[in-house]
Amino acid sequence: MRPPRAEAGLPRPLLPEGWPRPRGYANGMLARGALLVTGGVVGWDADERFPEGIVAQARQALENIRAILASGGAEPRHLVRLTWYVTDMDAYLAHLKPLGAAYRDVMGPHYPAMALVQVVRLVEPAALVEIEATAVVPD
Repeated sequence: MRPPRAEAGLPRPLLPEGWPRPRGYANGMLARGALLVTGGVVGWDADERFPEGIVAQARQALENIRAILASGGAEPRHLVRLTWYVTDMDAYLAHLKPLGAAYRDVMGPHYPAMALVQVVRLVEPAALVEIEATAVVPD
């Protein structure tokens, strides 16, 4: 099956024929343009203070990613991939609804390809989540 073309320069989700439509992520994305890549972004504020809990930290990490995107002329709709690293998968799974609400509040209804990985710890000891983002800014 030939992949669909990205319309108007925006990334487009890929859904192989016969596969169920994923909820809250895409299996793959197709895009053209300038590549914007973040490092691992944690959920601290500009003063390097972490809020309490995985939901608050995820929201702040997403807000930080949005700010990085904006500094490169991108918006959340240009995201093609997010990789989430969490220190406690059970905490993540226990908070799916508020995490989804925080995601939609910050990023809107755009769901790129995503991966979720549990790690033993992150570089910042107080960090509960770290997210890497990849966006493609249309030419």
